Amino acid sequence: MHPRGTARPEPTALLEKLGVHLDPELLVLALTHRSFAHEAGGIPTNERLEFLGDTVLGLVVTEALYRRHPDKSEGELAKMRAATVSQRSLAKVARDLDLGGYVLLGKGEMRTKGYEKDSILSDTVEALLGATYLSHGLETARGLVHRLVDGTLEQAADLGAGLDWKTSLQEAAAGQGFTAPVYAVTGEGPEHARRFTAQVTAGPVIGLGEGTAKKHAEQAAAEQAYRAIKALAVPPVAGA
Repeated sequence: MHPRGTARPEPTALLEKLGVHLDPELLVLALTHRSFAHEAGGIPTNERLEFLGDTVLGLVVTEALYRRHPDKSEGELAKMRAATVSQRSLAKVARDLDLGGYVLLGKGEMRTKGYEKDSILSDTVEALLGATYLSHGLETARGLVHRLVDGTLEQAADLGAGLDWKTSLQEAAAGQGFTAPVYAVTGEGPEHARRFTAQVTAGPVIGLGEGTAKKHAEQAAAEQAYRAIKALAVPPVAGA
């Protein structure tokens, strides 16, 4: 029984949502988080598929942005790509698929509701893309990428900060005359389930963030600080 009170759905139902066919063993591998693999005696995890899927996703999104926005500079395209492939964007895709119900997690991650964490959800999306590429090649994988992220791609030009929060924070801090952001990161927990906490300081602003990798914790901290700086920069309403 899944901790959310429902039986774990059959993986084949996920394939229907994705619109692709995967060998059952490959599908299970794509859904196997390292916490589950560790508790099962060190079986393979989905991390190699995630690595492959990340590259496929980046290629397809980069090509699409290049073709759709011939007037955009390299820097603008990079921010649009960052917005489309960000952890937050992919986690939203995963939630639309109810992907959390399919991921194989260890007991510790289940207790901490790993099936709801952006990092685990986004990594699993990339693993499924990697598995699709291995099984069917680039064209089928390209089609799946577009089905999953075209909505974000269409909005990418209007996403402002582009979800590259560290760059956005650096620019915002400089614009307000604050000192350059300084990050401090600590980690705790066993190697297979490590959690990182980041603090960033930029002038009077402090941001805090957590994640399963240093870069994720830093991005979360940078986002909090960025939003704080933007709130400081809003002029008071006349007559208030």
